[in-house]
Amino acid sequence: MKYFGVLVLLLAVAFGVCAQQSSSPWLTEAEQARFEELRRSGLDALYNIDYEKAQRDFKEIVELYPNHPGGYQLLAARLWIKTLYESRRLQASLYSSESFYSNGDDKVDPKIITEFRNLTREAKRLAEAKLKQEPKNIEALDFLANTEGLKASFEEAVERRHFAALRDGNDAVKHHREVLKLDPKYIDAQITIGLYEYVVGSLPLPIKILAGATGYRGSKKRGLAMLEQVAKEGRWAQDDAKSVLILLYRREKRFADVLKLTRELSAKYPRNYLLKLETADALVSLAGVKRKEKDVAGAVEAEKEAFATFEEVLRDRNVRDTAVRALDLIHFKYGEVLLTAGYHDRAAKEFLAATKVDRAEPGLITMAHLYAARSYDAAGKRDEALAQYKQVLARPNVYDAHEEAKRGLRQAYKAEEATKREAESSKEGAGEHAG
Repeated sequence: MKYFGVLVLLLAVAFGVCAQQSSSPWLTEAEQARFEELRRSGLDALYNIDYEKAQRDFKEIVELYPNHPGGYQLLAARLWIKTLYESRRLQASLYSSESFYSNGDDKVDPKIITEFRNLTREAKRLAEAKLKQEPKNIEALDFLANTEGLKASFEEAVERRHFAALRDGNDAVKHHREVLKLDPKYIDAQITIGLYEYVVGSLPLPIKILAGATGYRGSKKRGLAMLEQVAKEGRWAQDDAKSVLILLYRREKRFADVLKLTRELSAKYPRNYLLKLETADALVSLAGVKRKEKDVAGAVEAEKEAFATFEEVLRDRNVRDTAVRALDLIHFKYGEVLLTAGYHDRAAKEFLAATKVDRAEPGLITMAHLYAARSYDAAGKRDEALAQYKQVLARPNVYDAHEEAKRGLRQAYKAEEATKREAESSKEGAGEHAG
């Protein structure tokens, strides 16, 4: 089940699949205008990591229109995203580890789970009530599909209930297909279907056989094409589709396409430093491709830009003063790109810096010690690596970290691209940009 967990159902919709039609039978024209104003304001706040403003906007929707499912669904989306952010899971590249969703001691507060379920239950109830009156009501079907997709996201990313996520995801797809039958031009509905197609199409054969036996199908190629169409032609969900594609392009090693999207979204949402981290990740990955192609100068240039991006984020007062401090994640990600680029000592330094950030997320501290150990191993510093592996075992187990640490104690970790680059760094001047 490790591989299944990597393919996070609807997870990459990092800021919530909350697209709605502009007309609503629930509301008058004036009410609909106010609903849309609050919804857009709240979603912009989510993209800019302002969860308090999003809460105020979405709560006002509930207060103004208690019989409309939109406010409840948006509040649930905000709660899900905030939970991922505070646990440092709202970063696409963190999902590249096959152990990320396996066993561990990290648990989500049961109150959060209860609150989320209450919100989605109410959104679903109101949408289904409308469908009892009007079985072909497109807006009600859309709300119902989005709520089910949101439940699938939460079940997979937060609760790790894989088959529950698959079931709710399938229900979301079924209802969005009904929407497209009623209105083939409603391109936004493809975001749920497209990601589901990709996820199921990516499952290993044994799981795919099981999924097929229960009626689930999938195609990676078809899923990507549908998401790309939403990103280009969608009315409400263009940015959501682009957020999805950032993760999927990374998995497909289409790093130039990742860069295009992260830069585009980062320019639109300048307060979202996570997009800058994604940009830096993609730059280092692209540098690795260029090295394989013998384009050393291009690789060094990409790495320099990646390192400069991290230095810029670390100097950003808005990041340093954010209510939920993010320096632990930033140092961790900086260490990760340095390790990928072959700067092993500097990588270890950044990982250890992550462990010392005030109020750092406990699970990320554990992972930072693990990655510091790997960095030391890659640098040939076995004693330092052994000390860090033991630190991991002294902490609560998260993301299979204990298993990885025990493996590291038995055998030194070897970086996939562990090359010596001191001479090249000196020649090209890259080292001065690495911190």
